[in-house]
Amino acid sequence: MKIGLPREIKPQENRVGITPIAVQNLCAKGHTVFVEKNAGVGSGFSDQEYIAAGAKILDDHAAVYHEAELVVKVKEPMPEEYALMRKDMILFAYLHLAAGRELANAMMASGVTGISYDTLQVGRLLPLLRPMSEIAGRMAPIVGANCMAKHHGGTGVLISGVPGVVPGKVLVLGGGSSGYNAARVAAGMGAEVAILERDGERVRWLEENLAGVRVLHSNDYIPQSYIENADLIIGAVLIPGAKAPRLIQRSMLKQMKPGCVIVDIAIDQGGCTETSRPTTHQEPTYIEDGVIHYCVTNMPGAYAKTSTIALTNATYSYVDLLANYGLKGACERQPAVISGINTYQGHIACKEVAEAHGLPWEPARF
Repeated sequence: MKIGLPREIKPQENRVGITPIAVQNLCAKGHTVFVEKNAGVGSGFSDQEYIAAGAKILDDHAAVYHEAELVVKVKEPMPEEYALMRKDMILFAYLHLAAGRELANAMMASGVTGISYDTLQVGRLLPLLRPMSEIAGRMAPIVGANCMAKHHGGTGVLISGVPGVVPGKVLVLGGGSSGYNAARVAAGMGAEVAILERDGERVRWLEENLAGVRVLHSNDYIPQSYIENADLIIGAVLIPGAKAPRLIQRSMLKQMKPGCVIVDIAIDQGGCTETSRPTTHQEPTYIEDGVIHYCVTNMPGAYAKTSTIALTNATYSYVDLLANYGLKGACERQPAVISGINTYQGHIACKEVAEAHGLPWEPARF
């Protein structure tokens, strides 16, 4: 199969679809891999490493799409890439279509088969989303603590405190992979941490695995006292494939401390606060009603090398399946691939995406 690795063109996105080692494995099996010039530089992988692995380097962005039967990306296509998608192509990436009606329309119009890392599900797990959730979760207290500094407009509270002075108060919304990792790192930094989770079994698991963290059961209700006292709120809620629920309304911002920080990890799925809007690493924050919002849509891109290796570790087996057996054969050998199919032959094949946009849903049939 012909596989394409285009350079990511989303602002400040330095990750690349797969590592040179993965490319070497694919080429050894007889596949042809086209890599756009400098696609891996931001992640610390040179063109020479990809060439040594057996890849062919192409100077032109569009040429990679033109040659490829399977395009392996990190982030969703940007508007300038919409015209490069086509019916006989498989696109494998984080698509986040529930929050992107324009992209969903473009993918349906092109007929491309879109397989999204963020909906591919094995049992209750999202194995291709998990590594980036872990990185974003671990980043959240770090970037949040920086925003808490007074010169950034924060409360001026040091997240760890010092002897004789209380630490910062951190509230984590959602106890999935990103929420667990956020709470774990925040507690490790010395913060006073509470985490809210709605699934009873997950609440028990968190209680057993998060020493020093207050674990609360929640039915989408946030106790007012936690809103009023928080120095940092981390939004980590996730409904696979669907828009994130808006747990924090604009009116609730008036209850927060001036300079309170919200890090909205769920922004890729539309955000879990009413006042969230996408930001970039270059301009990561803005202030609404005195509350600092950090809503970077590609948080793991800040640590591109770690993220690219972790992502490849998770995605490679599926890339290998698709390359070796094609879409139908991959689905027969690993039915979980079906759950990742978001668009197929011009229609929405993921029920949650269809519901998010009020569009017809038609499962992929081969």
